[in-house]
Amino acid sequence: MKLSTLALAAALGLIAAPALAEEQPVDPYTVSDANAGTAPITDPAVFKAFHGQGGVNRIVASLIGFYHTDPRLTDIFHAADFERLQRLLGEQFCYILGGPGHYTGRDMASAHKDMGLQVRDFDALVEDLQSAMDKEHVPNWAQNKLLAKLAPMKRAVVTR
Repeated sequence: MKLSTLALAAALGLIAAPALAEEQPVDPYTVSDANAGTAPITDPAVFKAFHGQGGVNRIVASLIGFYHTDPRLTDIFHAADFERLQRLLGEQFCYILGGPGHYTGRDMASAHKDMGLQVRDFDALVEDLQSAMDKEHVPNWAQNKLLAKLAPMKRAVVTR
């Protein structure tokens, strides 16, 4: 009797558990590391200063959290596919920082073409990224290396 009660409870727990979110489909595009928008940093000390893949993942998770809560950005990201965004930002940052793996997302202009980003939005994104890097205790010199790689992308993502 106890076993069947436990089995029923377990089955109900699985039914009541929230479904894992899945990425939404996107139009086909050519996958290339060139889509990351810049060449990777070759100095391994930079990736190490970001605390490797784990640090990059924590930074991206913090950044996604800001996209949900930063009033300057919530309207921009209200309909975002956060699962895809988190994966692709992780891939992009890891690739740019010279870590393992490849970037599988779209190029920066295509990825941002319908967002209507303005200069103030880009600046807010950078501020939130800096906060996420500070939270991970990434030294300023290493933060500046990543920001220097991302800054030229402003031309591709700001459309208004």
